Formats: sequence, C-alpha cells, structure tokens
Amino acid sequence: MMTSTRFDIPTHLNATEPIEWTKGKRDQVRLMVMKRDNGERYHDQFSNIASYFKKGDLLVFNNSRTIPPVLEGKSPIGEVEIRLSRKLSNHEWEVLIVNPDYHIGLSIHFPGNLKGTIVDYSKNRPLVIMSFNQSGSNLFNAIYQIGKPIRYEYIKKPLPLEAYQTVYGTVPGSVELASAGRAFSWELLTELKRKGIQIAFLSLHAGLSYYEKDRWPSPEEHPEPFNIPKETADLINETKKQGGRVIAVGTTVVRALESAVNKFQTVESMDTVTNLYIYKGFSLKVVDGLLTGLHEPEASHLDMLAAFIKEDFLFAAYEEAIHYNYLWHEFGDMNLILPGGQ
Repeated sequence: MMTSTRFDIPTHLNATEPIEWTKGKRDQVRLMVMKRDNGERYHDQFSNIASYFKKGDLLVFNNSRTIPPVLEGKSPIGEVEIRLSRKLSNHEWEVLIVNPDYHIGLSIHFPGNLKGTIVDYSKNRPLVIMSFNQSGSNLFNAIYQIGKPIRYEYIKKPLPLEAYQTVYGTVPGSVELASAGRAFSWELLTELKRKGIQIAFLSLHAGLSYYEKDRWPSPEEHPEPFNIPKETADLINETKKQGGRVIAVGTTVVRALESAVNKFQTVESMDTVTNLYIYKGFSLKVVDGLLTGLHEPEASHLDMLAAFIKEDFLFAAYEEAIHYNYLWHEFGDMNLILPGGQ
C-alpha cells in the first residue's frame, strides 16, 4: 500500500449526478492526460479522447453490467439492509450486513417471498455468506425487482439503476459501476473504430469497494470473477505482436488482463476468479496505458496507478486536478495514463 495519502478531496469536488443530466451527453466530462515516463500533463474534454490514440491501438472494455445490490428486509433483530458483493453459486453470495447485530443462522425475509440466511462468515471480513431460497435466474429476477443501487453519501438523491450503467454493458454481475467507461457514448465508440482504433471486451464483475465505517477491502484479498473471451485474448496478443498499445478502460480490466498472462507472456482466454493485487513496482506484462477515474486517497486503486507512473507524478497531477476543480467518483472526470515518447 502507499505509505502516504497526500491529498484531500474538497466536498464541492464530489460529482453528485450524471453529467448528461446537466450537459446533455456522457462524454462532456473532463479529461486529464498523463505521460508515464515524465508525468507531463494535458487538460482536455473527454469528447476529444480519440485524438490521443493511434491506428493499431487496442482499447479493452469491461462489459459487466451493474445489478441493484442493496436489499432491505426484516428479521428477528429488526429491519436489515444487505449489500451483495460477490456471487458464489446459483444461490449463495458474499454480502455485507449493514446492521451491526447479526449472527450465523439469522434469516432475513425480503419482499416477494425471497429469504436469505447467513450460513457462515467469509474469510473476507466483514462480509458473510448468505444462502437464498431462490437460485439462478429466479434469484436474479428477485434482485432486480426489489434491489436498489448503492448510494454513497456524496450522491444527493436516489438515482435509477440506468445511471450506473455503461452504454455497452451486457453481462449482469457487478454490484458497483465499472465507471471508467461510463463517459463513452456510442458516437465516441464509432469514432474510435473509424480511426482504426480497435475495441475488445472482457467481463469482470466488480465487488463492493467500500464496507462502510471507514472499512475497505483488503487489496491482497479481494476476489472478483472475470471472463476473457478467446477473440479478446487473440486480439490483444496480435496487437502486442504488431507493436500496438493495449489500453485498459478501467482498473478492473488491468486486473483481469494481468491475471491472464501465461509463461509465454501472452494473454490466455479464461473464466476464473482473480485475487491479483497490483502495486508500485509491479511489472505490467500486457497493459500499456490506462483510462480511469480519479480515486480517493484511501482506495487501493491508487496502488495500481503507481505501477503505471511514479507516485510523485501521480500526486502532482491529483493536486493539479483539485486546483482545476476536477470532479471525483463514478460520475466524475477522467484520467488517461499513456506511455511517453509515442
């Protein structure tokens, strides 16, 4: 973990609602571009992002779609809120119990005859394992009917689930928005293809990034399921062979791709769970550049960014972003980190 968190986010820089609600389009957020080798920075609009790529580059997107993971029910200890984090089987999930007083064996009754029972503690504390009385598509249908998106304290009012989706998300499973790709509109994706910039997709279902009460997942023990299709793996390997750059759209994509590197230093198609922790000094094998949001000082995502760029460059850029009133969190502005000298 980083030994120092050298910045504070002023309250007025919390993005509280989707940019398209005020400016009409998703791609109207701002973009800070950083060079990996020297920390050189540019300030632009996200709508101009295609100009920073070149023919032969490959952008890899996470097409996981956000589900509504907040469920409210009743139990012998009173009303209970749970937050789904990770699917373990057709009927079991790792969940966060927001209420403090719970125990193994506690059953919670949700609307629509859905019942969940705490069957064990997860090794990823404070999460627990919950078994539901429905499974498969029936359980997913129940979750969609009664669940709500997670709303952290900086969001002023409840927002519809659609606000927490990318335009290309097709595989339901994330409990929080894989937000790095949120600013892409269909027009921007079409522009990328028109310029000869390649696009590929994988799925990584993001778990909870915050456990309330100033608790965060351990970066060394934060399993998340992912799937890399063969066509995506093949395109990545061919891009690298031809000297193109692989740009990850989001830290979730970095985590999946770097987890799938074999002994030949190529990416394999796989469907599994990753526990990979990427930090300062980590040797990136696949990913050359990263598009990401702006991260809180407590977030382990900053550790990953330190694998791309020196901490001094990174924190100088964040201080500049604060000075220029960039917005933070899932509806905020974006940061593109690219190799220098290209």
